[in-house]
Amino acid sequence: MLTRTVENWRELDRIVIIGVMILALSGLMAIYSATSLQEASALLHNSFSKQVIWLLIGVMAASAVILMPTKTLHDAAYGLYAASIVLLVLVLFIGGGKGAQRWFIFGPVHFQPSELAKIATILALAKFLSSESRDLSRVKNIAIAFSLVALPVVLILKQPDLGTAITTLAILLPVMFWAGLSPFIIFLAVSPLLVVVSAFNFYTFLVAMVLITSVLFLTKRRLPMLIVIFVLNICVGALTPSLWNRLHGYQKTRILIFLGLEQDPRGTGYQVAQSQVAIGSGGFWGKGWTKGTQTKLRFLPEQHTDFIFSVIGEEFGFFGVTIILLVFFTLLWRGFQIAGEVKNKFLALVVAGSVSLIAVHVIINTGMTVGIMPVTGIPLPFLSYGGSSLLTNMILIGLILSASTRKFQY
Repeated sequence: MLTRTVENWRELDRIVIIGVMILALSGLMAIYSATSLQEASALLHNSFSKQVIWLLIGVMAASAVILMPTKTLHDAAYGLYAASIVLLVLVLFIGGGKGAQRWFIFGPVHFQPSELAKIATILALAKFLSSESRDLSRVKNIAIAFSLVALPVVLILKQPDLGTAITTLAILLPVMFWAGLSPFIIFLAVSPLLVVVSAFNFYTFLVAMVLITSVLFLTKRRLPMLIVIFVLNICVGALTPSLWNRLHGYQKTRILIFLGLEQDPRGTGYQVAQSQVAIGSGGFWGKGWTKGTQTKLRFLPEQHTDFIFSVIGEEFGFFGVTIILLVFFTLLWRGFQIAGEVKNKFLALVVAGSVSLIAVHVIINTGMTVGIMPVTGIPLPFLSYGGSSLLTNMILIGLILSASTRKFQY
């Protein structure tokens, strides 16, 4: 047993470990810079030390996951998923937070159950899809897989937490594609999103429907299927305005600002504008660690959490953000490689889901800070301040590393 454990540690993927170390240390440097202001509150000053503690806890959690047998993960998947659903329901009644019910608050410790739900959903979805008898050409199996993801997403939206709901939903298609779902089915799943985006203008909606219909004809699908899909997308387009009216005011504002249809220089627009100024002012090499003026003068809101990428851009410049993005790209690329090398289907799907979740966070957060995506409050993995987020990402890395030591296990 001891020999096998030592072998497992030796087989850990070094690229993944080095990548996470670089990102975590970069995050600590940026958080220290963003919170080391003389006039800052004691709570802000403590952010750096708290993040160090959470990083150590995350390393221990990842180590425990690496040592955990695959069968244990597989057997616990549905139970963990059920527990996460119960917690998501409970937080709606007894949770706390500013303007939302997202956390269980135990003194200084804030626990966000939606972070646990992300991991639990990946495990449950992987267990369901990895069954040898699971046929993804059957509508029933696709519907069950969708429901496994949709249930926590709906509960997270109730908090409300649109950003976390989007990232959780984004797990679905990559994992199902990895499980063997037809690209045509994936197109059918994505087409309603295209309709939603285009539904506010008659001409864009018409173009979207022509595009969808053309794909259906080119793939030589039967007429009844074509009619059903066409009618379904028409209904989605008709319901979109109603769904838009159900969004909270701040959510509408963020989307409108992103689309350039509304200005908000003192609110969400201010955050994005200051973020762009910070990144742009860094030039090629940056102003130097702890020397960023936008950071030090606190022009940039949420600089140690959601907008940590802007701090790196100002202090380390284009060179620094390029290095960070290259490290993320290498980490994600290696993660998908591991998913392709693993023989155990359950582990392969867990890795695919874990890598996809990290990738979605990176894309949305970096896009948000440079103004090409709406502000959604999504942290940058391993860099942004936040215990629940860091712990979740370290567990995801633990799952990836666990699979890297069991590539030939069936």
